[in-house]
Amino acid sequence: MNALAATNRNFQLAARILGLDSKLHKSLLIPFREIKVECTVPRDDGSFVSYIGFRIQHDNARGPMKGGIRYHPEVDPDEVNALAQLMTWKTAVANLPYGGAKGGIGCNPRELTVSELQRVTRVFTQKIHDLIGIHRDVPAPDMGTNSQTMAWILDEYSKFHGYSPAVVTGKPIELGGSLGREAATGLGVVFATEFLLDEYGMSIANMKFAIQGFGNVGSWAASFIHQKGGKVVAVSDITGAVKNPNGIDIPALLKHKEKAYSLKDFEGGDAMDLNDVLVHECDVLIPCALGGVLNKENAADVKAKFIIEAANHPTDPEADEILSRKGVTILPDIYANSGGVTVSYFEWVQVVPTIHFPTLLLKHND
Repeated sequence: MNALAATNRNFQLAARILGLDSKLHKSLLIPFREIKVECTVPRDDGSFVSYIGFRIQHDNARGPMKGGIRYHPEVDPDEVNALAQLMTWKTAVANLPYGGAKGGIGCNPRELTVSELQRVTRVFTQKIHDLIGIHRDVPAPDMGTNSQTMAWILDEYSKFHGYSPAVVTGKPIELGGSLGREAATGLGVVFATEFLLDEYGMSIANMKFAIQGFGNVGSWAASFIHQKGGKVVAVSDITGAVKNPNGIDIPALLKHKEKAYSLKDFEGGDAMDLNDVLVHECDVLIPCALGGVLNKENAADVKAKFIIEAANHPTDPEADEILSRKGVTILPDIYANSGGVTVSYFEWVQVVPTIHFPTLLLKHND
């Protein structure tokens, strides 16, 4: 299902349950602003290439809009719109004084050099600098971007507005970043999992986990689960998939990936099909990659008793219904992966000029 259609369907259901009036209902469905820009940059070989960039600003009722910027070939306006809407709900669930936004550029960062990525980032920032800001819209890293990307945005934005370290979060520590930000989303996923399991009289120790996606979020989540005695029995990312019924040695897998840039040929487990991770035998399934991976085609085959949505909207509404009928407990993304935006708030609040604090922020701190 289309990402925006799926998100809207979930919102419609929640609105009916809450009894929202029609005016509020409509205003929360329509984004505050949609931005689409062309980013044409020279490549290292002298040729030129163009990419389309998006920034969707969904809602600012609770404070500055907040959300990541992702670089991925499948970025499109509907996906970004859906993700911006989810950020509005996520910051509200986490009780942070933010609204929701999201951005992205339809490119494959794996095919670009560092200098090409920098040029794309700076051109994108030039096109949107008047529409973001420390009290307006604060970007952060997402899929395909990192602290270096945020440093480029900060530097380019500062050319127009003066040095403004609070304009992005997820920055390098040297530029006002926050300790622990890189691990925050993955650690938050583990905290959320602990609280959920505790309600059922269980703990992470000795539970079997399957993790789909081994990027920033998945790798940190796997590391913390391993530290707490959980057995990660299956892991996948875009490069391959590994399984071991006795539990994968996560530190060894991380070292292998750092050296080989791939999960393939890891000696501590057996190779498996990428798609089989979602239906692998386990107690807890944690999708940490793209949205919509759990759908009506595979939901009936899911064997996990719990699903922790570390990715954004990984479960389609049709899959939700199938899994619900099977008795599977799903921890929603707007709670499960809110650790990243929570630590982003800590980073932002320590460098944003205090004289301009919004009233809501002061009340929140009190």
